[in-house]
Amino acid sequence: MSIKAKVTLVGAGPGDPELISLKGIKAIEKADVILYDALVNEELLDYAAPDCIKIYVGKRAEQLSTSQDEINRLLVDYALNYGHVVRLKGGDPFVFGRGGEEIDYVHQYGIETSVVPGISSAIGLTGLQQLPLTYRGISESFWVITGSRSDGSLSKDLYLAAESKATVVVLMGYGKLAEIVNIYRERNLHNLPIALIQNGSLPNEKVVFATIESILDESTEKRVGVPAIIVIGEVVAKHRLFQEIKEKALTL
Repeated sequence: MSIKAKVTLVGAGPGDPELISLKGIKAIEKADVILYDALVNEELLDYAAPDCIKIYVGKRAEQLSTSQDEINRLLVDYALNYGHVVRLKGGDPFVFGRGGEEIDYVHQYGIETSVVPGISSAIGLTGLQQLPLTYRGISESFWVITGSRSDGSLSKDLYLAAESKATVVVLMGYGKLAEIVNIYRERNLHNLPIALIQNGSLPNEKVVFATIESILDESTEKRVGVPAIIVIGEVVAKHRLFQEIKEKALTL
C-alpha cells in the first residue's frame, strides 16, 4: 500500500483544549504523526490514534528545542515516510505561528497541504475576558503586533500603533514590556489603560489591569510572567475590573 503524504497545519487555540475546532480534532484523530508546540495543551494528544507518533518541537521564551529549519525537514520526512502529518500549533498557525513558512517549504516537495484555523490568543483571550477590541466611539480598529522581531528588536509598527486610537495587542512581548511602556510614555499617554493576560483560558490564568504609568509596578507586584499578551487602549477601561480599580483610586 502506497503512502499518501499530507501535511495539515492545525490551530490548537489559546490553551483551553475545548477551544479547538471540531475540524481540528478530526485532523488529530486521522494523523499518523503529530508535531506539536509548547503552547499546545497536551490533552489534545489524547484524541490521536494509539499508534500515532507524537513529537514535541516547542519553544518557550525564545528558547528553541528544535530549530525552524529542522521542523521544516521533519514535516517533509515524516509525511513522505508515514503519511498524514499534523502540525499542531498554539493559537492560529498564520498569526505569528510561522505557518506560512512551513507551508512554503512543504510545497517545494509537492506534498498536499491543508490548514485548520485556530483561535488566536489576540482575539480569544480578550474575548474570554469580555474585553472588546473594537467599540463604537472608542476604537475603530485593532493592531496585532509581535513584541520581538527576529533580531530581537521591537517592531517599528509599535511606534506607529502608539500614534493611533486603535487597540493594540502585543504577542510575545512581555519581556519587552518596559520598552513598550516607554513608547507610550514618550507620547504623554501615561493614563492609557493596559491589560496583561498570562496563561489565558487556563486554570492558572492571571489578569492585571493598570495604566501605562503603573503597569510595570503592577506586573512586578502580581508576579506576571510568560506566556502573556499585552492589550493597550481605551477599550481596556470597559472591563469591570478596570472600573473597580478606577473607583478605588478616586477614593484614596
